[in-house]
Amino acid sequence: MMDPHDIRRVWSNENDVMLTEDRPLFFGESGACVDRIEAASVVILPLCYEHAVSYGTGTREGPLHLLEASAQLEVMDEETFRDWRDIGIFTVEPLWPDPENPERAVEEMYSSALTVLQQGKRLLCLGGDHAVSIGPIRAASEMYPDIGVLQIDAHLDLRNTWNGSPLNHACVMRRVVEDMKLPTVQVGIRSVSPEEHRFVLEKGLRPIYAAGIDPFDDSWMDEAIDRLPEHVYVTIDLDGLDPSVMPGVGTPEPGGLSYRQILALLRRLGEKRRVVAADINELSKIPHTQVSEFTAAKIAVKIFVHCFAPSNRSS
Repeated sequence: MMDPHDIRRVWSNENDVMLTEDRPLFFGESGACVDRIEAASVVILPLCYEHAVSYGTGTREGPLHLLEASAQLEVMDEETFRDWRDIGIFTVEPLWPDPENPERAVEEMYSSALTVLQQGKRLLCLGGDHAVSIGPIRAASEMYPDIGVLQIDAHLDLRNTWNGSPLNHACVMRRVVEDMKLPTVQVGIRSVSPEEHRFVLEKGLRPIYAAGIDPFDDSWMDEAIDRLPEHVYVTIDLDGLDPSVMPGVGTPEPGGLSYRQILALLRRLGEKRRVVAADINELSKIPHTQVSEFTAAKIAVKIFVHCFAPSNRSS
């Protein structure tokens, strides 16, 4: 296993930093990634971390499964007919934070994300359980003080502590709302605890619950985006999708968003706001099927095309 601190070397400004043969790459060895971070506009940061999850396990290896599946993608986006390789993607070495030390793990993920953002790159983190979002969101908020967070999720993740830690996956948005004090829009929600419901009422939050989404009316997307500031961090817990589309997650809640709904939301978001960073988390591979990791890799491409592409609101 790689020493987590060694990851810093791939982000130095030295010109001799090149890809290594054993580094898992987005789109594999087929040429999607640029060979130097200086030439990239988008940096992929795999965060292989899982700590005290609630139900299913296996998310720690989720980033690796997504990267492996990405090798099977076509390079032409079917909506825009753009070759997404032109965006310029650099995949860094996976980070393996210590699951027995959540505080140190969050600090390592924060520091790694900040290093990318300080170079003016767009950042896509691959998790890992949803706790991987805490550090990168904090890093993005320091770079962009006016930032807001769009959360796609089945769960509110607003518990103050869970399984003995305030840095648990079930507490991510509590840290964002209460500690970082960032404006937040939560969509696709369909699982709520009494504690979370009280917090929603106390803070005047307005989650967009899945039960209130009309499958034939997309006006909720405009409502969600209108409540966000100019700069946006997108966190996608894959259980935000319906389990018929995304079965490979730790807690597959029925009644979720469709694949097309998430694509439409990302497309509208990229048209109206500047997305500076994002994450995709909670992928848990199911043996003998590739549907979940391949779908997650497709969503990553949609983030590239709709939210990170230079033709979008990026200047």
